[in-house]
Amino acid sequence: MSQLISTQTPLKGPKKVVIGMSGGVDSSVAAWMLKEQGFEVIGLFMKNWEDDDNDEHCSVRQDWIDVVSVADMIGIDVEAVNFAAEYRERVFADFLREYAAGRTPNPDVLCNAEIKFKAFLAHAMSLGADAIATGHYARVHHVDGKVQLLKAADASKDQSYFLYRLTQQQLANVMFPLGDIPKTEVRKIAEKIGLHNAKKKDSTGICFIGERPFREFLNRYLPRVPGPIKTPEGKIVGEHMGLAFFTLGQRKGIGLGGSQDGNGDAWYVARKDVANNTLYVAQGHENPWLLAHRLSAMDARWVSGAAPISGCYSAKTRYRQSDAICTLSASDKDLNFQLSFTDAQWAVTPGQSAVLYDGNICLGGGIIAA
Repeated sequence: MSQLISTQTPLKGPKKVVIGMSGGVDSSVAAWMLKEQGFEVIGLFMKNWEDDDNDEHCSVRQDWIDVVSVADMIGIDVEAVNFAAEYRERVFADFLREYAAGRTPNPDVLCNAEIKFKAFLAHAMSLGADAIATGHYARVHHVDGKVQLLKAADASKDQSYFLYRLTQQQLANVMFPLGDIPKTEVRKIAEKIGLHNAKKKDSTGICFIGERPFREFLNRYLPRVPGPIKTPEGKIVGEHMGLAFFTLGQRKGIGLGGSQDGNGDAWYVARKDVANNTLYVAQGHENPWLLAHRLSAMDARWVSGAAPISGCYSAKTRYRQSDAICTLSASDKDLNFQLSFTDAQWAVTPGQSAVLYDGNICLGGGIIAA
């Protein structure tokens, strides 16, 4: 089955590779591929959340069982490491601050930068690793002493959006074995080599929330502060439970039944006025309040270490969105930037990430401010 192995080799001759294993099919196949390529492979299972160990929604125990089973089957050593304290301090605290401020953060982006490619990387190096690997769908390319972060060959599974905050130092020691092959091929490999988790469902949602209802989880940590729901014209049409529990573009769970003006169009969350604790909703998917030709972003991180020159690129303002043609304007010592889009973008959401691309190269991005 060697013909199925990725040809991506970002490092010259690493001997020992520590791979993050979650119990899913992606990291399992990635570990097998590395072993087949002749590396000394060690699996590392990261436990990043402790609050719900006995909760019905928590899958940590089963995931660990799956990791051990896969490791035994492919013949590699595996260990578990607890990063729960680091996760709470570096990721979850920011997650709560952002929601309390009325924004909608993407903790998976911060988790990659602070846990999977920082705490995990440091631990792996302490084990004598020459490189780390994960089951992410992305690629790295070493050229002229620099490392480029590239989209995966399988565009439908590309995860470079979540990796844009990684630095040159982090990427220099990373391997993405799945970057060159489609997800359908990964499933086929898993079945052919007899992995028990070949048909295991992909995990969805935020890792520490799992499959539980999002509002139920968030209500544990943030107070409910009710306020008015208004239309763009200022008409009060209802009451919200707290701005933190809503995100721009949201359609379900607003609490508005039926049409307010007879046109029958669905209601969408269109704006959050934090200063006045007011939630604005608009009818119709293409309502002007849901469309934007410009955005401003802050806390920029650039993969190369320096901001790209102003000009024409493409960008995503949310995961799984098609690339949108845009013009970059940088300012404020490259920490902030603005994007202008040829086509209006739908529900541009403060707190989410705007990620910039030059073709298949992920340049970096920032947190949407407005």
